[in-house]
Amino acid sequence: MSAPARDEAQFEQATYHKVAWRLIPVLFVCYIFNYIDRVNVGYAKLQMQADLQLSDLVYGTGAGIFFLGYFIFEVPSNLILQRVGARIWIARIMITWGLISAATMFVTTPMQFYAARLLLGIAEAGFFPGIVLYLTYWFPSAWRTRMFAWFITAMSLSFVVGGPVSGWIMKHMAGVNDWAGWQWLFLIEGVPSVLFGIAVFWLLDNGPRHAKWLTEGEKALLLARLEEERQAKIAGGEGSHSLRDAFGHWKVWVLSLMYFTIGIAFYGVAFWLPQVIKELGYTDVLDIGLISAIPWFIAAIVMVVNGIHSDRTLERRWHIAIPAFIGGLGFFLAGLNPGGAFLSMLGITAAAIGIMCAVSTFWALPTAILSGAAAAAGIAWINSVGNLAGYVSPTVVGWIRQVLHEPTYAMFLQGTSLICTGLLAVLLTRKRRT
Repeated sequence: MSAPARDEAQFEQATYHKVAWRLIPVLFVCYIFNYIDRVNVGYAKLQMQADLQLSDLVYGTGAGIFFLGYFIFEVPSNLILQRVGARIWIARIMITWGLISAATMFVTTPMQFYAARLLLGIAEAGFFPGIVLYLTYWFPSAWRTRMFAWFITAMSLSFVVGGPVSGWIMKHMAGVNDWAGWQWLFLIEGVPSVLFGIAVFWLLDNGPRHAKWLTEGEKALLLARLEEERQAKIAGGEGSHSLRDAFGHWKVWVLSLMYFTIGIAFYGVAFWLPQVIKELGYTDVLDIGLISAIPWFIAAIVMVVNGIHSDRTLERRWHIAIPAFIGGLGFFLAGLNPGGAFLSMLGITAAAIGIMCAVSTFWALPTAILSGAAAAAGIAWINSVGNLAGYVSPTVVGWIRQVLHEPTYAMFLQGTSLICTGLLAVLLTRKRRT
């Protein structure tokens, strides 16, 4: 490599590192708060179910009804973000979901529980696909999977942090001000989202053109690389731009199905893992929170390594399929050993690794197919359809546990779903490098 070419490559790498260090930590914190407020109901269940006399089916339905509001408002939210800018819209999303999450402390009946979860889904709609879209404003395809992996690491770490913190709150705050531990849980974990949402308005820029912390040369490089990729998509027959393209592209529907199968597996773990650990013989809520952090911590590390390797090789197919197959087998291992703590946790850890590796690499696929308005709508549509699994999975698991009294069947369902993810990845990306 000649000296000028080497200097240019070093400048490009330094620019993307600069952008990553500026954006990813902010988005990372946003996503940690997002997932803590979304799934802390799984820890609250350990106390609120008895206090409010909620059955497993009522709890599962309430946990999942979140995604009905999420589904309805996902695409409109992402289109608004594209119009008004990420800074205003992400701040709005965080503030409203934080207020609603905190207000969940006041529910006393199943209907109030359903209403709180539904409103929380409406408030959160557009956050995750908005961030995915936002990252495409800064990073070309060759950088996206590792950026998605670092960002989605927050999903794992929200369980690593949220589990112990939720357990501590419920154990040590119970009775303070005559409030139950689960009430304090919703309040204490909801307020930070409101405060950080206000801060986001000043911390994020809508795109490279608006970033005062970039030099003109750095801005020109970022915009040039994105334009080169856009032109390459058009030349290769990809890069759909219109709303019609987003809903008419057959791959969008296959990707939606693939994300749905990931969601069946993920939300089965996210909403029920504390209960599964309790049934292994652990009764202290703090111990349950600490143990639940282990699978997600390991999954976060493996996911980042998988994402970096996927970007370096520009290979997506097997970086999704192999972890998905391993995760599916992990669910079967956990299901076949419902009373064995070590093998059950080993299986759940393998399942968490499979889920997180699959979901982080997955988002490199739709961003390679869609651009423009089609990207805003298509990414939101894939996420919203896929996240209907968040309604189906906890509701079906609740029904299995209450009616069939056999949680093993739930593990088998989730394992089969994750194996389907791997099969779809193999079929969709056949003879193609994205």
